[in-house]
Amino acid sequence: MDGKSIKLYKVAHSRAGDKGNTSNLSLIPYNESDYEWIGQEITAKRVKEHLQDIFDGDVIRYDLPSIKSYNFVCNNSLLGGVTTSLALDTHGKSLSSALLEMEISLPG
Repeated sequence: MDGKSIKLYKVAHSRAGDKGNTSNLSLIPYNESDYEWIGQEITAKRVKEHLQDIFDGDVIRYDLPSIKSYNFVCNNSLLGGVTTSLALDTHGKSLSSALLEMEISLPG
């Protein structure tokens, strides 16, 4: 990545949830003032590219400006889901950590 950048976990936290073969990743800035900047940097396309080795489904981003958060719905991301997958992390809880390893360009 060109210019100055930091890992996303320095400016935001995340939590993962699951339903069937779909993973849900929240992205919440530590400081509400970083909401717009993070939203410009972390698009659904970037999340899909960043996690491409983990899943291959579509990613949809939902903006939640009233609570200064983002929600990413990642389809086809849990190798069939909890009841059918032999994956070590069937619920996909580690996906939030994988998301937070993404580098983000510093503003300015």
